[in-house]
Amino acid sequence: MSKSNILFIINPISGGKDKLKIPALIDAHLDREKFNPNFSFTEYVGHASEIAEEAANKNFDVIVAVGGDGTINEVAAKVMQYDKILGIIPFGSGNGLARYMKIPLKPVQAIQLINEGKAGLIDTGRFNGKAFFNMAGMGFDAHISSVFAGNKSRGLSGYLKLGFREVLSYRPQTYRLIIDGKEYIREAVVLSIANSSQYGNNAHIAAGASVTDGLLDVCVIPQFPLYKLPVLAYEMLNAKTDQSDLVEIIRGKEIRILRSQDDAIHIDGEPFFMGREIEVSVAPLSLNIISP
Repeated sequence: MSKSNILFIINPISGGKDKLKIPALIDAHLDREKFNPNFSFTEYVGHASEIAEEAANKNFDVIVAVGGDGTINEVAAKVMQYDKILGIIPFGSGNGLARYMKIPLKPVQAIQLINEGKAGLIDTGRFNGKAFFNMAGMGFDAHISSVFAGNKSRGLSGYLKLGFREVLSYRPQTYRLIIDGKEYIREAVVLSIANSSQYGNNAHIAAGASVTDGLLDVCVIPQFPLYKLPVLAYEMLNAKTDQSDLVEIIRGKEIRILRSQDDAIHIDGEPFFMGREIEVSVAPLSLNIISP
């Protein structure tokens, strides 16, 4: 039986965790009868995308993202484009897609999952032409992603501290939503487009979302009194937002968003700046990914 060429693209700074020993760990646990492994470390934002494209053109069958949702996004976009197979070893701050897909957070177990080689197709999204795989959106979470990108205190604790600091001053915006031809006007603090159910760290914004239903979940959180924040946190951590009075969820395939000004957005947790009109769509069963 011929071996598959496999490349591990490692983000050395994702999640604030040291990964210099990851190649040796992979060497120790990867099934060498199935795979010919190679390793590459990213050096800057966008580098994972460049490495993945080069690997796809060099006939690597499986390309593995070793990092968080941002690294996965860069790698997965090229894996999808070139019809390869995506593997994940989670090393991010939140690991939203990996958690949703039940990919083990412990590296050895994630490597063993790759050894099993069970791949299946999932939906993906497009956000003004940019691919996303877990979550995209605007509002408070996009604002926090933008500020967090320049924060040296990576990880969940740094993210939470920043969120508590910024929540007091953030103001909602008004959005015009056209979802599969139907119009909605909503004032929201957060507007998230969910492919999977969660941001990461088991915080589920769209508890009923599925990556195989051919739909995206538009999650609208209006402004609410701060004393209700623990209620929202409870609902998210217990995957009950689909029953919440604090979150409205509208499902659709084609979504157009109009807002009053250019502003921050996030795509799989990574910040960008976009204009007042956003076009969002779903591509059903378009990414081949190794998962349980």
